[in-house]
Amino acid sequence: MTETIITVQGEYELRHAAERGSVVLTVGFDGPDRNDVLARTTERQASLTSELRDMHNAQTGPVTSWTSDNLRVAGDRPWSQTGEQLPIVYHAELGLGVTFSDLAALSDWVGAVSLLSGVTVAGITWSLTDARRQSLVQEARRRAVENAVAKATVYATSLGLSTVRPVALADPGMLGDGSAPVQPAQPMFARAALDSAGESLTLKPEEIVITVQVHARFAAS
Repeated sequence: MTETIITVQGEYELRHAAERGSVVLTVGFDGPDRNDVLARTTERQASLTSELRDMHNAQTGPVTSWTSDNLRVAGDRPWSQTGEQLPIVYHAELGLGVTFSDLAALSDWVGAVSLLSGVTVAGITWSLTDARRQSLVQEARRRAVENAVAKATVYATSLGLSTVRPVALADPGMLGDGSAPVQPAQPMFARAALDSAGESLTLKPEEIVITVQVHARFAAS
């Protein structure tokens, strides 16, 4: 009996609350005196890094890792609105990156440091632990295959066929039939919603989304 080939895409999406938060901030000052700008920037850096060392523990947190960029110092002479070149202005800046395992501690810390002069919070990204992400990806892959089987079965029964036999299973675009590959979705870095009341700051990260897609081919009879 001639078999009918059925090719489908299976997919599955999982969501999970963020387990890690990584904040990027810059520390910097501007001014006409190079030594003063440099001193204020290094002083602010020393204060922040001392606090981070006290909070850092790779296993228990609340800070699991942190990095500090090299200090950059530059000067330029801005122009006035009338076209006059003004005295030189010096800029000193460095970056800090901090990853928290305790998201409440992250919220408190960001709320405090964002009020300090010379500190700019550039952004926060949210993620999962490596072990959690791997577990979720494996589960999503299994469910995506189940979804492909279910699709193929529905198509087969709609044609009056009762037997569905798997022929090929691949990541998107790897079945070798010349079809355009579909880029699998990557875990999303969720945005943070901010709630402020007085001097308090509460971060509400969105869930991390993991989507897996597979392409599958079946022979139905």
